[in-house]
Amino acid sequence: MPAWKAIEEAEPDFAERVRRLFDAGRHKTIATLRADGSPRISGIECEFVGGELRFGSMSGARKGADLKRDPRFALHGPTLHPEEGNEAAWPGEAKISGRAVPAGATGGEQPDGDMFVADIAEVVITRLDPEATRLVVESWTADRGLRSVERT
Repeated sequence: MPAWKAIEEAEPDFAERVRRLFDAGRHKTIATLRADGSPRISGIECEFVGGELRFGSMSGARKGADLKRDPRFALHGPTLHPEEGNEAAWPGEAKISGRAVPAGATGGEQPDGDMFVADIAEVVITRLDPEATRLVVESWTADRGLRSVERT
């Protein structure tokens, strides 16, 4: 699976829109898998640095233990709601899924913990068409590239 840099190189406009949606707010949501296979949702922060998508987990946090045991994750950017009467201006939502690769300890001003780098399986933007009459789902994978599907 590719690093964030591969998406930036393959689809720079799409990657920029995804990054803008992720940067619209500090707090994101990550889904991991518990030991029994059931899902766990946790708050998280992430950053795009040097062609990588990175996120951390404080020492002893369950999401970090989940990722060490089973690296699969789904990351959802900040949620912004469409404004009633101005739905067409809604920028949409971005999601990234893949596998978390351990990248050492967190550093700097961050609490002690583990850093992870994303190996990305899929990147998705969900938005409305310009008339706000159809849902548009844009998705990218390394195997098929970028595609767009509209739903009514």
